[in-house]
Amino acid sequence: DADGRFSDEVPEWRGLGVKEADKHIIAHLKAQGRIIKVDVINHSYPFCWRSDTPLIYRAVPGTFVAVEAIKEKLIANNKQTYWVPGHVREKRFQNWLENARDWAVSRNRFWGTPIPMWVSDDGEEIVVVGSKEELERLSGVAVSDLHREFLDHIELPSQQGKGTLKRVDEVFDCWFESGSMPYAQQHYPFENKQTFEASFPADFIAEGIDQTRGWFYTLMVLSTALFDKPAFKNLICNGLVLAADGQKMSKRKKNYPDPVLVIDSYGADALRLYLINSPVVHAEDLCFREAGVMQNLKSIFLPWYHAYRLLVASVRTAEAREGASFEPSVGEALG
Repeated sequence: DADGRFSDEVPEWRGLGVKEADKHIIAHLKAQGRIIKVDVINHSYPFCWRSDTPLIYRAVPGTFVAVEAIKEKLIANNKQTYWVPGHVREKRFQNWLENARDWAVSRNRFWGTPIPMWVSDDGEEIVVVGSKEELERLSGVAVSDLHREFLDHIELPSQQGKGTLKRVDEVFDCWFESGSMPYAQQHYPFENKQTFEASFPADFIAEGIDQTRGWFYTLMVLSTALFDKPAFKNLICNGLVLAADGQKMSKRKKNYPDPVLVIDSYGADALRLYLINSPVVHAEDLCFREAGVMQNLKSIFLPWYHAYRLLVASVRTAEAREGASFEPSVGEALG
């Protein structure tokens, strides 16, 4: 069921979590003489990143965007954009578009943007509502808030004699909302129509390499579906900054140095130089090492600073000796 417990179809372990039931299932199979070997295998397995508990794969009904129907348009629109570095567009993103599948945009959660779809009990009559005003007109109910707790009770009368239509229980995948950013930020098409049309597609966006399957992708899918054009003209893509051991940086694991302490210890410029001279500017991963920032300070900034101090001391000495202000001359310096 939705809680990861066996349902009535498995009466022997009804109500037990699928992981809790493992030992009971093994004992049952042993009693029937159907087990050849019981062993433990260490392997990669998905865990909830919040609770650190094991996940299961469970088939659930959902709502999809028919991406495969517009795949060729996606590929054509991608060619209209300019990426830095270019190979990310031509290879990684292009390959992702060529193998794109229909996009499951529904999620079984409470928090999120409610999918504005009302369906009859038999699933044959579907009404997708396009605005608050349309919902009020169809339902006869005043709507003051678009969060689900204010919408779930609203029913629409059937136009096909099927009683009443109820809203589907799901909310939108948050990536659908991210991909809707160009329109949502302007409240388009309900407001700012001219402002939006004058600034779309965006001249420039920037994000990390992981967004080739995230924000870059959802921007492209929705803009292609709505306007048959890309959502942006130019894109800069950076690599990911990882922990020293190659794992993702995690507040829970605390596997990275405090950035405030790094800046306090070595200076912001040493950190900037470390990053802009690293693989991240080529959309490759960087395993962050504090020693690299310290090396920039020792080999570049401290020598530069000492050279500058020597220059200032020499200038002051010369000014005291000559009794005149020092006037730098590029010609003399080069001559």
